[in-house]
Amino acid sequence: MTTPRDLFLVTVYDAAARPVEQGDLSLALAGAELVDLFDAGAVTLDGELIVPAPAGTTSDRLLGEAAAALRRETPYESVEDWLWRRGRGLGAAYLDALEADGTVAQQRRRWLPLPTGRTEAADSPERARAHERWASGEPVLAALAAAVGIRDEAAKDLASSVSDPIVTVVAAVDDAVTELAAVRQRREIEDAAFDNVWRGL
Repeated sequence: MTTPRDLFLVTVYDAAARPVEQGDLSLALAGAELVDLFDAGAVTLDGELIVPAPAGTTSDRLLGEAAAALRRETPYESVEDWLWRRGRGLGAAYLDALEADGTVAQQRRRWLPLPTGRTEAADSPERARAHERWASGEPVLAALAAAVGIRDEAAKDLASSVSDPIVTVVAAVDDAVTELAAVRQRREIEDAAFDNVWRGL
């Protein structure tokens, strides 16, 4: 299992009572992929720039796709730009992958604004491992979960328990989710103002 798969599963199962916006989850999944690529030796960070490494492989298909999508020539991509580019539609991609391998079972979906029906985590070793990681408060998973609002706060010891590049990635996820929330709020205000003009208010 991988960090993005674990994040998806705890969103479906352990935190199903807290609906997550699709865009927020997709950004966090892109960040989780970057964390795993760093751990696998597939990337390094130069400040906030993602530098692909010649070493490092992964057996996970979606992580492999993420590694293949890295920009391998200068100017390298920033973590923030990666989140927005790779994150586009990533929640749906993980849903499809987890349904295809039987890790989640499709019922009537209501927890996430993805295509019709509801997804529930199947009874599987993958779900059990994700739950164990979630219940233990593992710092990276806790921080990513906090960024999308399914945990009240991130682990306070993140900076002391993981490397600086991972702290950079998690901080970028938090900033991107906050920015996306601000965009949604602006659109709601603009839509309300437009409605009021048509009503003559």
